[in-house]
Amino acid sequence: MKLSSIFGAIRPGSKPDNWRRIEGRQWWLSLTGVLVSLLLTLGIVSFVLPAFIPGLGEYSIDTSLAVHGLVGLVLLFDLYVIFQQVQLFRVRKQSAEREELFRLITENAADLIAVVDGSGNRLYNSPSYQKFLGYSPEELSRTTGFEQIHPDDRQKVLEAAAEARRSGVGRSVEYRIRHKDGRWVPLESTASVVRSSSGLVEKLVIVNRDITERKDLEKRLLLSHKLEAIGRLSGGVAHDFNNLLGVILGYCEELQKHIPPEDPYREAVDEIQNAGKRAASLTQQLLAFSRKQVLEPQVLELNSIVGEAEKMLGRLIGEDISLEIVPGLQIGTVKADRSQIERVILNLAVNARDAMPQGGKVTIETADVELDETSHTLNRCSEPGPYVMLKVTDTGCGMDAELQSHIFEPFFTTKGQGTGLGLATVYGVVKQSGGYISVDSEPGKGTTFRIYLPRVSEAAGKIHELEPSGRTIPAHRTVLLVEDEQALRKLTRKMLLDMGLTVLEAKDGFQAIEIANQRETPIDLLLTDVIMPGMNGRALAETLSPQRPEMKVLYMSGYSDGVIAKHGIVEAGISILRKPFTRDELLQSVEDVAIGVAG
Repeated sequence: MKLSSIFGAIRPGSKPDNWRRIEGRQWWLSLTGVLVSLLLTLGIVSFVLPAFIPGLGEYSIDTSLAVHGLVGLVLLFDLYVIFQQVQLFRVRKQSAEREELFRLITENAADLIAVVDGSGNRLYNSPSYQKFLGYSPEELSRTTGFEQIHPDDRQKVLEAAAEARRSGVGRSVEYRIRHKDGRWVPLESTASVVRSSSGLVEKLVIVNRDITERKDLEKRLLLSHKLEAIGRLSGGVAHDFNNLLGVILGYCEELQKHIPPEDPYREAVDEIQNAGKRAASLTQQLLAFSRKQVLEPQVLELNSIVGEAEKMLGRLIGEDISLEIVPGLQIGTVKADRSQIERVILNLAVNARDAMPQGGKVTIETADVELDETSHTLNRCSEPGPYVMLKVTDTGCGMDAELQSHIFEPFFTTKGQGTGLGLATVYGVVKQSGGYISVDSEPGKGTTFRIYLPRVSEAAGKIHELEPSGRTIPAHRTVLLVEDEQALRKLTRKMLLDMGLTVLEAKDGFQAIEIANQRETPIDLLLTDVIMPGMNGRALAETLSPQRPEMKVLYMSGYSDGVIAKHGIVEAGISILRKPFTRDELLQSVEDVAIGVAG
């Protein structure tokens, strides 16, 4: 239904046919009353004049008949008056009901309703204009309907209005309008035409809807799709890159064993190794951003993690920036990967430091929060419930809304240096941990990041430092090595041989099954890559384990890809060696798994 029809139905006088019918009835009743009055006057005159004018006596009428006629006319007039008042009462009642209905709709409508003439002059603005835009009716009356529109959008609004007047059909148009406080509010507008009796477009009824929330959701959806696409790419690149880094770091270790520290080429080898380690760290950030890294969650107390990081953060942010830790009292626990949460705190602190080149203050707070549907901090993409909040606040330069919309994108940076992966990594870790992150910032007023992690009822466990067991792998043990990357397989085979192990080598799962079927002696350990062409490591282990129940399994992987880890989380009883790994890390992992083989 057109808006002009709605307005005509709820407000008398706005629909010409109804109004003409009511007006005609009013005139008919008024003319009837005038006619009755004239007849009464004529009767009285005909009765009274003969008494005052003797010459008219012979024209006098029968008094009795005249009295009866006058009484009849009076009664008829009274009936007409009563009928007229009844009709007027009905009209007033209908008018009052429609006016009340119109008032309820316009005063409580969330949309902004306006009526303008053909020149854009305001004829009516609903009370929602003052509620949403801050302008009083008096302020609006002094302006046209186009003055508050953003200059860049004004032309398309004028074109839409002209098209509505020309075709008689309005179309939807999006534009920005200035709030009284100066900010721009996005609106979606639809116009309907009101025609005169001659069929000309006389007025436009315009309904404007605030689409701020929809625009925010569209931006988040676009960002989500963008991050997902980049995440898939970076995750795949990181997986292949980890294999190459494993070869580089492994052979650097081999060279370091044979090149003494005083050799002039030792420095070159050391620098290659350092570059490889930095590349490995960058790869881990890519995996964290793309949510492809394998998490090892445990029940944690954020207060203890923040407290342990305080000394390191003090050295990191510098002496010109003060650091304040405000731990919450008796806060709950969360279930997350400890190393990843430490990385989140580190990255947020570095981000705060870079926002304060002239010095300032960083505050890190923790607290229990309860979020429900009425919480103003509740993110649209989060679930209501109990959370533990980690808040990092700085007194730096702050950010405008446009900059905030890009900060979690990978490789986006305003510093002119760095990888642009710090906040992208934070976003990925928080999302993969089941939480969410929000940011509040204004230019010149600093920035506040709030991270909400789901609260759990379990108690935090003690942190045990991993130490070498001091035991050696029993001699004459056999390892089935399965790795599709030839260079890495060759290097890993050499490392295993140096440990005194017997190594069976396969390039994929099918060849590994064939080797296992041909070998009658025990295979003590299956060391397999996770992602391989044809058959993944998990499927290979599930195929061989029933045939060789004594065989232990150790996985190697750069990321989970949902094969080893369910939703990126390592299941109980599964051992995984992260790529790229060093000789010592390989020895430690093989030892930890293979010690059980010795019985």
